[in-house]
Amino acid sequence: MTKNSRLGAMMFLQYALWGAWLPVTARFLSAPIAEGGLGFTGPQIGMILGLAGSIGAIAAPFIAGQLADRYFSTEKFLAVLMLVGGVLKWYTSMQTTYSAWLILSIAYSIVYMPTIALTNSITFYHIDDQENDFPRIRVWGTIGWIAASWAFPMIWLQTNLSIQWMPPFFVGLEVPDVTSRLADALKFSGIISIFFAAYCFMLPHTPPKADAVEKLAFKKAFQLFNKPSFKILVIASLAISIVHQIYFIQAGPFLSHIGLKDSQIGPAMTIGQFAEIITMIFLGYFLKNLGFRKVITIGTVAYFARYAVFGTESLPVWLIVVSQALHGICFAFFFAAAFMYVDRITDKDIRHSAQTVFGIIILGGGPVIGGWLSGFLQEYYTANGVFNFSNFWYTIAGLSILTTLFFYLLFKDELSEGNSG
Repeated sequence: MTKNSRLGAMMFLQYALWGAWLPVTARFLSAPIAEGGLGFTGPQIGMILGLAGSIGAIAAPFIAGQLADRYFSTEKFLAVLMLVGGVLKWYTSMQTTYSAWLILSIAYSIVYMPTIALTNSITFYHIDDQENDFPRIRVWGTIGWIAASWAFPMIWLQTNLSIQWMPPFFVGLEVPDVTSRLADALKFSGIISIFFAAYCFMLPHTPPKADAVEKLAFKKAFQLFNKPSFKILVIASLAISIVHQIYFIQAGPFLSHIGLKDSQIGPAMTIGQFAEIITMIFLGYFLKNLGFRKVITIGTVAYFARYAVFGTESLPVWLIVVSQALHGICFAFFFAAAFMYVDRITDKDIRHSAQTVFGIIILGGGPVIGGWLSGFLQEYYTANGVFNFSNFWYTIAGLSILTTLFFYLLFKDELSEGNSG
């Protein structure tokens, strides 16, 4: 295998083990015990999928930057984290109490979230043309997510598969204990993670960097808040990261609510990843012709549109499912463009620290607030034991459009004014 092929396989495994469990976990946690689920409440699920991710995101820069970059070969440190993460995921799948799920989810997040930075670090270290090589390598991560989300139900949850034209494009007979088997998605993820740990020793050697972190860079990065555009972008990004997190908490239960089989939830949600691949290809074109302000605004509008469609349950099920294609615009036009903007307005010597500061705010703060808000709104819109998904999604759509107006009216592109760092 060529070096780029090995790095592509690394990205495939990195995101396959994530895509294996995340799309279906909320459905398993929320399903009644009588159906094979755990019967957790909305606030409990919000804490498991929100708080855990936030703690991991906040800890990640320090684990990846202070430990991996300074003292260990990156590929070996990655192998250790993947091995520990695989064991944690397997053990979590066998738990039935809220406290066990919360503690283990936090532990797993602390182990897994740094690996995202580490795989990026390994890739950047070994490629010559970052602008061309990195997207081609990183896209294998999205393909890995899709493959895992499809492989698990096709192998473990269904029999007698046949193709259909309507998303998620195949149908089959579900196994009798399908809902309880959703827990095995975590075991599937654990297996991929342990295999990944072994594969790490096939990765190109990436030695530690004694001067990995500029001592004053992190402090200097906070001076970005002196830039008006950065402050507006951070506020809008925090709001969008909240509604983004809510999608992963509530989409699985919602798709089950509108009639999708449990075995179809994972594949149906990958429509967003397919769209992400296509949208990322054209992101550069739109940035060049429309600029950051308009592109990022389109991204926030896409969030509004997706949740407005979700809230309109009178629409055909296939249309609601297909609307997840808007995820591609949501992710590429908002998050990818936002990270690119931060990079462009930042001085070269602190760009890594600036991305870290920005990431902690939106990946650390957003998920925990989103988890809490999801649980709060679920309780608020539940009457006589029935959750009104429609009102819930319309509320999230409202938050999205308010964020759109806030950003579009107040954000001034400092790059277009010639103030880039």
